[in-house]
Amino acid sequence: MMNLLRFRDKADYANLESIKPAKSISGSEAYQRYMDKTLPLLKKAGSRIIFYGECNAFLIGPNTEKWDAMLLVEHASTAEFIAFSQNKEYLAHAGHRTAALDDSRLLPILESNHYG
Repeated sequence: MMNLLRFRDKADYANLESIKPAKSISGSEAYQRYMDKTLPLLKKAGSRIIFYGECNAFLIGPNTEKWDAMLLVEHASTAEFIAFSQNKEYLAHAGHRTAALDDSRLLPILESNHYG
């Protein structure tokens, strides 16, 4: 799964009182809280992070579209990803992701040997 992430300047915890931090934090900080809680659950589900990096402006693409980070996660299968995304322990902390992100894209990718 390829994740494109655009962080809020200030995390928005509206309607997320149960996980809202005591003081205001940035979207990037809220996403880090999300990842701190999510990474052990990903590993437990047999998934792994392949790549995380900060994004720059497109060389080819719309100059009005900007992403802050890209995350590439390998899951055993689509079914395993769906099961992970519905896990109650995961859902208890998924609000940090909601609070963190102004926008995002999630693109499933299947490996192909077409070019090599």
